[in-house]
Amino acid sequence: MKYEIKYQPSYSMLEVELEKDEQITGESGSLTYMSPNIDIRTRTREKSLLGSLKTSLLGGQSLFVTDFAAMGGSGKVALVAAPIGDIIKLDISPDHGYIIQKSAYLASTQNIELDVRWEGFTRGLFGQGLFMIKTTGMGDLFINSFGALDKHTLAPGEQLVVDNYHLAAFSDTCEYEVRKFGTWKDTLFSGEGLVTYIEGPGDVYVQTKNLREFVDWIWMLIGPRVASRQAR
Repeated sequence: MKYEIKYQPSYSMLEVELEKDEQITGESGSLTYMSPNIDIRTRTREKSLLGSLKTSLLGGQSLFVTDFAAMGGSGKVALVAAPIGDIIKLDISPDHGYIIQKSAYLASTQNIELDVRWEGFTRGLFGQGLFMIKTTGMGDLFINSFGALDKHTLAPGEQLVVDNYHLAAFSDTCEYEVRKFGTWKDTLFSGEGLVTYIEGPGDVYVQTKNLREFVDWIWMLIGPRVASRQAR
């Protein structure tokens, strides 16, 4: 499979060239354009619809992914994600997978497993919109970010503390622990919430923008207008 990531780093788009009968899986709703000979099949992430529904209710994760396959010859598929930011490829092997933020998933090749029911992170984090996907198998994984992706390679025993809204992905060779930011008073009033202590060896990918802060900034601009219209 050939691929090109265009328009980096702010407006990235993944364009994949598939050979006959080759396939790639993309996040539901990520299609931008495709060749007319591409066959599409939407399916649930889990083997049973009930399992997918449970995942969706608990973590807010979408029920569906889409498989794109080239029929009768080669074809192209272009995929993008909603946040304005970058796209990178991660190599997945049997001895090296990644744990990624649910919103970071864009696409993957056929032999990548996405464990969306993985409970490696505590359920209490769902309230902060943090739901992680464990990726295993063999092949290519494409992730996207809100803003740029900042890579940190940690040596054995080396640590990094990351705000949960900025955490995009990290190697499954890393150890991690989710903690509150300072005291509970700090957590409630600082705007930081929870952080993750990550210990190497492995790679950590941090997105430079915070979606929650971006939404708050937009609301700061439009909130007074909405309030004034409701008061009329």
